[in-house]
Amino acid sequence: MADRPMLPLPPERPRMITPRLHITGASCSGVSTLGHALAGHFGIAHLDMDDFYWISTDPPFTTKRLPEDRLRMIGERLPQDGWVLSGSLCGWGDGLMDGIHLIVFVDTPTDIRLDRLTRRETERFGDRLQPGGDMHEIHTAFRDWSAQYDDPGFNGRSRASHRIWLEEQTAPKLHVDGTRPVADLVGEVVGTLSRA
Repeated sequence: MADRPMLPLPPERPRMITPRLHITGASCSGVSTLGHALAGHFGIAHLDMDDFYWISTDPPFTTKRLPEDRLRMIGERLPQDGWVLSGSLCGWGDGLMDGIHLIVFVDTPTDIRLDRLTRRETERFGDRLQPGGDMHEIHTAFRDWSAQYDDPGFNGRSRASHRIWLEEQTAPKLHVDGTRPVADLVGEVVGTLSRA
């Protein structure tokens, strides 16, 4: 019986890494939502920076945790393999950027973000946000702060400060439209990682 000719083996497909991702953008742009979806897609841990930035108080969001305490707590929770960090690390969390495979900047228009903020906070806190409620002033101040993101003269977290911070980072970056369906954004991130 004649020997059959040897067929070439198909090229080996590159194995996708277990990613380390940082998702960032303005408040209520969809950062946490996308972070959660990506963590679910890859089966990896999701850490939201708000859980570390603020000390648990009632009413909430009144007391910031010291940066060194935030970093220590995050370090204690980060697994060795892949993970997603959602939120803003600008100015305090740069030490967490080592080994990041992709930074995703979620860009959403201010009017949409502010609508999302009002809906989200109302669902969480209800009447506490109304005039006379114990969170009315906090909510109003946060909404006013969030509305200034596109103001180039604003000295808080802003588009300008994000742009500068992103330019300083060496990890690959992806800019996504936060008005698109989350499933589409997950696909865009997965596609970008597969081409890296």
